[in-house]
Amino acid sequence: MITYKEKLSLLGDMIELSKVDGQLHDREYAFIKMVSEELNVRTEDFEELFTLPNELLVFKSEFKRIEHFYRLALLSHCDHHHHEREHEFMYQLGLKLGLNSFAIKRVLGEMDKSLNRTIDPDLLLGIFKEQHN
Repeated sequence: MITYKEKLSLLGDMIELSKVDGQLHDREYAFIKMVSEELNVRTEDFEELFTLPNELLVFKSEFKRIEHFYRLALLSHCDHHHHEREHEFMYQLGLKLGLNSFAIKRVLGEMDKSLNRTIDPDLLLGIFKEQHN
């Protein structure tokens, strides 16, 4: 079960990523807002996240870290303008989350090649599992 603090951290990371290219696009805001509603985050807490510095919270479970990384990768593609700074942000964030650098690059590459900028969940997990061997 994800705690309220973890929910706020996830949203904070999403907001930080959305601002990397210098502006917050309407589609990015709508996506983050939708996630906050799904997570049952209070509207006032959500809006306050745009003014507070973000503190990265690293999940103990590798699955949760992969899931967090992938959510942010989806956000980086939702405005149809994948900026190079977003790619670098995603790579650095993945490293901070303790994810394998080769797996991070491969996931981002697979998403770039995909027409709808998503990848199958089994492929996503498979990419990270490969790096355990």
